[in-house]
Amino acid sequence: MLTYLEQSSAVHVWWVLLLINIAIYTGTLASGWVLLRLSGKKQVFRATRESLKKTGISLVTVTINTAITYVGYLLWQNGWIVITSGHTAHIILDFLVLFLGMDFLMYIFHLFIHRTFLYRAIHGLHHESENPVPLDLFVLHPLETIGFGLMWLSLLMVYPATFYAVVLYLTVNVIFGLAGHLGTEPLPERIRKWPLVKYIGTSSFHHGHHLDIRCNFGFYTNIWDRLFGTRKKEPVPAKDPE
Repeated sequence: MLTYLEQSSAVHVWWVLLLINIAIYTGTLASGWVLLRLSGKKQVFRATRESLKKTGISLVTVTINTAITYVGYLLWQNGWIVITSGHTAHIILDFLVLFLGMDFLMYIFHLFIHRTFLYRAIHGLHHESENPVPLDLFVLHPLETIGFGLMWLSLLMVYPATFYAVVLYLTVNVIFGLAGHLGTEPLPERIRKWPLVKYIGTSSFHHGHHLDIRCNFGFYTNIWDRLFGTRKKEPVPAKDPE
């Protein structure tokens, strides 16, 4: 893949990245639809004025994500970002660094925008839905999307990761994003109590944040919420979206 990018023109790379982001977008929404149907939710999507507005915003998000990825490509081309090849051990280590590093950075950013004027200015858009559905994962103010993207690029600029670790992280990122905006909890309670799973940011955990914006600011884990006292102690049962 890296060789392919090196040999492709900049315009060609842009269209490839756009197609990839569109595939991620449609695949995420389709997966969410299937999961909600399996959970017994009959009415998954309604063509209302509000849903059409969200769809428009989500498409802007997809375009910005493509632009961020393209900037990353240019930084890589010019040596500002280093993507390496490595053994399985390197891939696992790099994935953990990217996973926990971004989890911490996004926690700080998320907490900051909730505690400042930025909540009303940009983040309130995402919180218009207390009972989120998969489409809400992409309903973000453009400045917020850019902010998350710049954090991601900044981490890659200071940490040379292996290619497959980057791909694995981006895949896991989408999975967690979808899970957090299902509006229902796919994991049984007994599994959520397992030693490692209890530190993961489950669907119920993020749904709790949409119900109470004063808590649960983590994305992939609840580690930082536990450390900084922002975790809601009592579990919040996820409700089906109306």
